[in-house]
Amino acid sequence: MSITPAIAIHLAAALAATAIGPIALWTRLGSQPRPRPHRAAGYAWVTLMLVSAISALFIRDFARPNLAGYSWIHLLIPFTLSQLLLSWRALRRGNLAAHRKTMQGLYVGACLVAGAFALLPGRLLGNWLWA
Repeated sequence: MSITPAIAIHLAAALAATAIGPIALWTRLGSQPRPRPHRAAGYAWVTLMLVSAISALFIRDFARPNLAGYSWIHLLIPFTLSQLLLSWRALRRGNLAAHRKTMQGLYVGACLVAGAFALLPGRLLGNWLWA
């Protein structure tokens, strides 16, 4: 599989979201929460996650076992979009604990775990890293 515009957009957004995520999480920790940096990093992170999820719809691979070009990792698209929606809804309702838990889980699941799976041998990034 070669680099297509969809892969380039997805990769750039996912890497940037992985880098910005800890900033958004860290700025709300401790006895001195920093709401402006948290909000700015949060908006950037959510935007990058939306770009990453939507661009993943255009990445298809017919070489592996799949359904219409979509592999098992594409199941993270509806998961990511639904978690972003649930987190936004919790925030709008003032349920900060649910918002925090959802965003932390989404960062770990969609950025760290999915990123680790992307580095497996046989995947594009895995081939770059291990070849």
